[in-house]
Amino acid sequence: MVKNILLTGGAGFIGTHIISVLVNKGLVPFVIDNFSNATPQALTNLERITGTPITYRNIDVNDTAALVVVMQEWRIDAVIHLAALKSVSESTTKPTLYYRNNVGGTVSLLEAMQKVGVHKVLFSSSATVYGAAAQLPLVESSPIGATNPYGHSKVMMEQVVLDQAHANPGFSYGILRYFNPIGAHPSGLIGENPNGVPNNIMPYIQKVAAGELTELPVYGTDYPTADGTGERDYIHIMDLAEGHALAIQHLLADNPSFVCNLGTGSPSSVLALINTFERVNNVKVPYAVKPRRAGDVACVYANTDYASQLLGFKAQFTLEDMCRDAWRFQANYVQGKLNG
Repeated sequence: MVKNILLTGGAGFIGTHIISVLVNKGLVPFVIDNFSNATPQALTNLERITGTPITYRNIDVNDTAALVVVMQEWRIDAVIHLAALKSVSESTTKPTLYYRNNVGGTVSLLEAMQKVGVHKVLFSSSATVYGAAAQLPLVESSPIGATNPYGHSKVMMEQVVLDQAHANPGFSYGILRYFNPIGAHPSGLIGENPNGVPNNIMPYIQKVAAGELTELPVYGTDYPTADGTGERDYIHIMDLAEGHALAIQHLLADNPSFVCNLGTGSPSSVLALINTFERVNNVKVPYAVKPRRAGDVACVYANTDYASQLLGFKAQFTLEDMCRDAWRFQANYVQGKLNG
């Protein structure tokens, strides 16, 4: 039987790539998005990739009544919950915005799901829930200790999901704590293209390389790492998308609820990322050293053993692949190939 999957925030960077994989696996995606950090054009480009129409509605996840209507209309079987504000730096200056949108949106979604009898949710969490870890790599049982309001909001969102499951034995969930998704679809038709000045490193690198921005800020070169810059577990967006597809299939098969890390298990520094991008794409990325940002930690990377055992997940793409695919997408935008 065909399964209908609702993706909240599904027009964004992560959602569009997940959809490209879901369609290949025979699942039917439906999208709600308020387009605060996405455009309908991304869904049009996604249709070119998948060869199938993408049904979507402009709805905010905090609009419980509207969620009820579309979930009934679309006969939704499970939800992938992606809708959230995601800037660490912005969250430190606008914490209440993050709690209202991220935590409030999750409450709204779960209320709507309960009203229409949808009992399976895959939640997009984050490695930021772990904070400054005492031991690396991070495993799913590592202590929770977020260091910024964005991370705190993800901890709270997880707890809301856990409490809903505890109160409703028929409700099942998957929580994916993923690390740093970068790259783009190999077609170059979809990728990360945030509104305004990017908060995430890869689209910032892309725009500097394209000449849209003058230089990349590198926040801190005095961390206790190999070259002094922060180290992160960068994962190709297509690997992340495959992980979501495996996870939702696991839930749809009526398996028990779970929490999994999604990463590569190998950290790379900011300077290594810049150098790799320059090398594989033959471009320059000017950068300027800035003071550390509040809430940043020196190094974060995943132990992915559990995702491998439970879901059969293993990252396939290299840092070179991530940089090459990201630049292909950016080059398409610079040349105007994605606007028609």
